[in-house]
Amino acid sequence: MTVRIILFIFLISQSVFGWQTSGDFTSSNLPIVIINTNDQDIPYDDPRIIAEMQIIYQENGERNLVSDSANNYSGNISLEIRGESSATWDIKSYGFETQNEDGSNRNVSLLGLPEDNDWVLHAPYFDRSLLRNVLSYHLSREMGWYASRTVYCEVILNDEYQGIYVLMEKIKKDKNRVDIATLSPEEISGDDVTGGYILRVDKEGWSSGIDSSFPTTEHSNVIIRYQYYYPKADEITPEQEEYIGGFIQDFEELMHDGDYTDPINGYSKYLNVDSFVDYLILNELSRNVDGYRLSSYLTKQKDSDGGKLIAGPAWDYNFSYGNAGYYEAERTEGWQLLYFNDDQNFLRNDNFQVPFWWKILFNDGDFTKRLNQRWFQLRQGILSSDSLNNTIDGFADITTEARTRNFEVRPAPGSNNLGGGWFPYDPRNNQIQSYEDELTLTKNWIVERANWIDSNIGLLTANANEDKSKVQGFKLMQNYPNPFNPTTQIAFEIPTASHVALSIYNVQGQAILELVNRTLNSGRHQVDVNASQLSSGVYFYRLTVEDFQQTRKMMLIK
Repeated sequence: MTVRIILFIFLISQSVFGWQTSGDFTSSNLPIVIINTNDQDIPYDDPRIIAEMQIIYQENGERNLVSDSANNYSGNISLEIRGESSATWDIKSYGFETQNEDGSNRNVSLLGLPEDNDWVLHAPYFDRSLLRNVLSYHLSREMGWYASRTVYCEVILNDEYQGIYVLMEKIKKDKNRVDIATLSPEEISGDDVTGGYILRVDKEGWSSGIDSSFPTTEHSNVIIRYQYYYPKADEITPEQEEYIGGFIQDFEELMHDGDYTDPINGYSKYLNVDSFVDYLILNELSRNVDGYRLSSYLTKQKDSDGGKLIAGPAWDYNFSYGNAGYYEAERTEGWQLLYFNDDQNFLRNDNFQVPFWWKILFNDGDFTKRLNQRWFQLRQGILSSDSLNNTIDGFADITTEARTRNFEVRPAPGSNNLGGGWFPYDPRNNQIQSYEDELTLTKNWIVERANWIDSNIGLLTANANEDKSKVQGFKLMQNYPNPFNPTTQIAFEIPTASHVALSIYNVQGQAILELVNRTLNSGRHQVDVNASQLSSGVYFYRLTVEDFQQTRKMMLIK
């Protein structure tokens, strides 16, 4: 009788709490990572414990068996729970370092990734698609910027099956990762002291660093901190602190009080502008609720190697692509960067805000012009709807077999199975009954988001030039009527006789109809537009007069 009761309790515990022993998990098409802590509790942050790790990985495509001998790695690791908010979740992510027997660093290639000794086992617990980080880092690399390489695997910890994890490269200064110059303690002057550095904007209190000279908004008292990431806070020298602190201060003073638009001494003197354009695109496409303000990295190379700040590497996209129910990040409309502004009531309560200069960049005409051009360039390639869907399907295919096991032991937060409560505050909650539903909704969200950006990114340049038009005496009016079918009128004013160009563009930024291209006298002008040859949709019209340019949006409805 007692044996039956014990067996019954064991079976119920497996059903309700979802855990399995490694005996229930025998093989996988994914690599298998086996960790044994020898009955030690895994701490959060230092000091790490020493554990044993084995990795089984058949590179020829054959199945990986739990009973196989470790053939990719076998040895010691130092192990800790990693993350900040995620450290409190039911399923933990881990940071680990591969070590020799004497505790020294052991640089190895894990699962085909370049050799190193610092790694992350990421648990995509609150990401039901299992791919938001994987997708984001992939897109960043495709744009031309380093981001952590990733490999799906299945993990056994102390003889209990844990589910799907993602092996990732930890952000680190290394020739195969963040490829900046090594900054030794002896390098304290001249070109030596100018790089390389890695700074991080994240939750305050976790690390020392450089406090901003200016609050995040005009009416806020929140000051962000550029935390020392490399060199570490306990390794950076006073001379190096003085240099990088001065560099950041000079940049911030320029953005706050100086002529940041100057082509020589403006922000392009301090920033690798292309990297900031691409970083913004990735954060806005994903509508990353933590973007710009948490897990946000900046790197700086030596002056002799360029010397400018580079945005990135990209990191932490769990709460993106509609997977968040706060700060309106679940919506496909709106700029996430602009959500944090003076008019939001939560401003008094949220101390994790966006550095003030991001919004200044976002309102600069030259920056938004580059942003517009780059966006539509990417939309013809890796960010086209077809390419995005194919990329997502490819990552989802990798986990097809393993995710059945994964969701048995690791139900989505707020539920014990796939059939309900995927995410307690998700407005899509009632629509999701399976992984396939989640994947479809995620893909549809991304397509809708990209289409919204298509229709609105041109307005950024228009808005950025609005103040300039008032100062210079130029004015481009909103077409009337709008929406229209098929005729409308466009009026504009110019202060002096000038050569004027006025054209209509499609959402890809291609000029499709020339309205004016000649010299006009000063004053008010009006152009009649007949768009009967165009299809219904969103278009932009752009006025160009010498070095002045302004754009507005129009809508044709047939």
